[in-house]
Amino acid sequence: MTTEHNSGALRVRQPGLMTLIQDAGRFGQHHLGLTTGGPLDAEAFFWANRLCGNDAGAAALEVSFGGLVLEAEVATRIAVTGAEMKLSINGNECERWRSHAVAEGDLIELGYADAGCRAYLAVSGGFDIALQFDSASTVMREGIGGFDGGKLQPGDRLPCTVDRDRSGLLLPEACRPAYASDVQLRVIPGYQKDHFDPVQQALFFSSEYRTTERSDRMGYRLEGPAIRADIDGILSEGICQGAIQVPADGQPIILLNDRQTIGGYPKLGSVFTPDLARLAQLTQGARVHFEPITIDDAHNLLWLGRARRERIELMPC
Repeated sequence: MTTEHNSGALRVRQPGLMTLIQDAGRFGQHHLGLTTGGPLDAEAFFWANRLCGNDAGAAALEVSFGGLVLEAEVATRIAVTGAEMKLSINGNECERWRSHAVAEGDLIELGYADAGCRAYLAVSGGFDIALQFDSASTVMREGIGGFDGGKLQPGDRLPCTVDRDRSGLLLPEACRPAYASDVQLRVIPGYQKDHFDPVQQALFFSSEYRTTERSDRMGYRLEGPAIRADIDGILSEGICQGAIQVPADGQPIILLNDRQTIGGYPKLGSVFTPDLARLAQLTQGARVHFEPITIDDAHNLLWLGRARRERIELMPC
């Protein structure tokens, strides 16, 4: 009689341009100088895990720009969400935003992005990655998380559990986000906004900005009309996700998951957290516009969005 192992792995045949292990993020470690990490598109990450029946923060793969090829060494289920990257299993194109059963020996391939730039691949039970400071999230700048703090390499094995359930779940198409190259981001003005006079604030909120090649997991650097503050800098202080820094050249920087924990540039405010998912799907040259909202409106919108998401029922397939 043979005994079936309850664990195995997905082996990396081709890692793609940049594929990172991410869970929900590394929280409560800023006092050590460790940033949050975690998925840039938290919405797509959430749905990838939910389609596999996982906890919302289970470790998954963030695939930037595409080109990932995995070989299954175990029977399990996977789901791919986020950017429009062609998914195929054993050469057969498969629908994204749903779960798929894979068998030992199956080849899983992700093409290059046609819209958006970051996809998320989850596996049933999540990837079993050792935690560092309570998280598996990879932050390359800090060399922490994932495998040796870096992106995936050919031959890496991603441990996961056996799941022989052949049933699948699908997120209805009407509930899936669309990835555009022109986005409107809502901004909660911060306490330093008074260092930008009314003319500068009006210029910022009425102008179009473009994403530049200097955009990554630390932040998106924008290009457009220069915004001037009445100070050149401030004493370094903690920086929240989505903070809009304005350095001396007047070109805004929107700080993201892998930002430094402190900084000394004046800040206009912070981008409404759910909007950061749309920002993180933009490639170079995309158009960005801003509109102000109050903190009360932001709280209401955040809770309404969570309530709507909880009411969405996945469809069996």
